[in-house]
Amino acid sequence: MTMASTERVILGSIAFAIFWILAVFPAVPFMPIGRTAGSLLGANLIVIFRVLTPDEAYAAIDLPILGLLFGTMVVSIYLERADMFKYLGKLLAWKSRGAKDLLCRICLVSAISSAFFTNDTSCVVLTEFVLKIARQQNLPPHPFLLALASSANIGSSATPIGNPQNLVIAILSKITFGRFLFGIFPAMFVGVIVNAVLLLCMYWNVLSVQKDVENAEVELVLDEEVVSHRFAPATMSHVVDSLHSQDQFSGNEIMKDPNGVFDSSKNFNASREAANNHGSLQMRDKNVSLKIVDECEDQNFTSCEEKQFSEKWRRLLWKICVYLVTIGMLISLLMGLNMSWTAITAALALVVVDFKDARECLEKVSYSLLIFFCGMFITVDGFNRTGIPSAFWDFMEPYAKIDHAGGVAVLAVVILVLSNLASNVPTVLLLGVRVGASAAAISAASEKKAWLILAWVSTVAGNLSLLGSAANLIVCEQARRAQPSGYNLSFWTHLKFGVPSTIIVIAIGLTLLGD
Repeated sequence: MTMASTERVILGSIAFAIFWILAVFPAVPFMPIGRTAGSLLGANLIVIFRVLTPDEAYAAIDLPILGLLFGTMVVSIYLERADMFKYLGKLLAWKSRGAKDLLCRICLVSAISSAFFTNDTSCVVLTEFVLKIARQQNLPPHPFLLALASSANIGSSATPIGNPQNLVIAILSKITFGRFLFGIFPAMFVGVIVNAVLLLCMYWNVLSVQKDVENAEVELVLDEEVVSHRFAPATMSHVVDSLHSQDQFSGNEIMKDPNGVFDSSKNFNASREAANNHGSLQMRDKNVSLKIVDECEDQNFTSCEEKQFSEKWRRLLWKICVYLVTIGMLISLLMGLNMSWTAITAALALVVVDFKDARECLEKVSYSLLIFFCGMFITVDGFNRTGIPSAFWDFMEPYAKIDHAGGVAVLAVVILVLSNLASNVPTVLLLGVRVGASAAAISAASEKKAWLILAWVSTVAGNLSLLGSAANLIVCEQARRAQPSGYNLSFWTHLKFGVPSTIIVIAIGLTLLGD
């Protein structure tokens, strides 16, 4: 692609630069409007500057990606209501054999749940479970929080629904769910093990410290002890400023996520209020049981017992239906059915099975995330039209051929750096088609491998620093504001582990990706 006119290059670059600044630094003093509004501003400038026409801007929005993202959000909301993640939390504590066993469990559970329910979802729900279990055993929380966040990022690389950049890659590359899974799973599996080994090596002495109080078995975390969340995947309070000062919260969203997501949310107070609202939604079915008890006060004991028994089995049957619909969705995806419509169909099936007004559940969907993607699609497409990304790739392509190890290494470094500078989803949108086309000139197998390299590196790149992934920030924020005593996972604590882990895991994984 040739360079556009000088005017379009300059104006398109200005629009993209504004988008990038607000996406990476949403609390900039001169325009603290947040990432979602920043993406819309960038898209609007692309049209105003005539880099794209209005019709071209609308055409740039990828509806299959938005549909798949929406469907998986709704499914995750119903899974949370069906106590799926509560059971995962209890699994962490069940017959625990000490600190090292607990850390390995966290790595495994976090990776598996992230692969099928997104990395941010797993971190939102499991962070407080992990923190409470560590407190109960008198153990320092940071090794376990690092295990949760890093394993969630690695695990989410295995499937197209693990994080948003994988959604983009699956749609653009037309790689089926099954081929994507089997292509990356070996690298993901070994990566999780290597990550756990690195954690054990780095924190062996910390995890070997004798506890003040010996417990034969870790207590299970009670339902009432865990705060309910506004359960929209990739949604959380803004925390970047809180890494420096707990008092500097802004109303901006976290969207930068090389590992799994461009995220968006409201400010801290709004997020906490939304969490409380969702708590009432989560407890709705339990309140029905309490209401039955109250109504039974004036009736005989047998009638009351029958109603409670009926409600218990109704709730159990509903949970089974939710799990069956979710399993059916995963099987359909593995069979190669259209991913977007499969996810939307599963979401609507859960709405019907619930047999209640779906407004409360649908309000928990992160619509700001969907809006962010719309603005980002337009902005990135406009920047692509300037010719700058093509010129950059034309310069790098001779050194990034994946038919030899050196080329793979160069490509991986480019993706790693861009994913941490520009974030993962823009990196995928800017490089994806070019990387795929370059590899296709070698062979069809090389094209598939190039897409998998892009998915693997852009995802694991989120482990490099605390700011590299929304999942990392979610763990940090959830732990910081956990009650009764929070924990602050510092930037440097994460970086000390994140840099060696990211480099080693990416390097080993590249040798295991399927062709």
